[in-house]
Amino acid sequence: MKIAFIGGGNMAEAIISALVSAGLAGPSEISVSDISEARRGVLKEKYGVRVKPDNSLEGQEIVLLAIKPQVLAEVMPQLQPQLAPSQLVLSIIAGKSLDTLRRGLKHDRLVRSMPNTPAQIREGTTVWTATERVTAEQKKAAASILGVLGPEIFVADERFLDMATAVSGSGPAYLFLFAEALISAAEDLGFNHETAQKLVMQTLLGSLHLWQKSGRSPQDLRRQVTSPGGTTAEAISVFEQAGFQNMVERAVRAAHARARELGS
Repeated sequence: MKIAFIGGGNMAEAIISALVSAGLAGPSEISVSDISEARRGVLKEKYGVRVKPDNSLEGQEIVLLAIKPQVLAEVMPQLQPQLAPSQLVLSIIAGKSLDTLRRGLKHDRLVRSMPNTPAQIREGTTVWTATERVTAEQKKAAASILGVLGPEIFVADERFLDMATAVSGSGPAYLFLFAEALISAAEDLGFNHETAQKLVMQTLLGSLHLWQKSGRSPQDLRRQVTSPGGTTAEAISVFEQAGFQNMVERAVRAAHARARELGS
């Protein structure tokens, strides 16, 4: 599997590392373009991949776009003359639609994906879609690449990508925000920062693993902890009075609206 990475940032490195470890692509089959000489040096030294300062594609089978959204418009004219009709372009760029890629690259074999940051440790979730011109074999290749980051979910309709951006793409930040607040509350009670962080981290980890392994719904598990008239019930009452569920729904809808705005 010959892949040209356009951009060599954290997410690109996560994919490169996983591909090489899984044996899906050898270092000699991977090329990485990045403007940073230091970054190119790191990737070459760690993974043995080929690196270069320009965005030449060198006839690779798959072109993986891993650049920042704000530089896409500058990069697409550099790639467009080099693209062969048979090449697959796989984008992990947040908020950039298939139509934007199609018009900018004048190319029809496109995959758009939305990974999230836990992909950096292969615990991510990636939602992706493809244009009609992408072959079954290319879809299988895309699934293999994205699957090294964690579970991958194919959707036939691109509109689900913006939804995924609001839920799973931004979702880690919601969880970390809650963790920050819980750590701060623990410190207010009298714990030092190190102890508060350990308590919160293991509570979240253990709770998520319990949900994963128990096969039970979050509602059931919450009720199991919430004894009538107990301490948890008192805390849940405060959350409910503050409109916690409504606040979360509003936040996700705001993220979804912003994703659609950026995509258009």
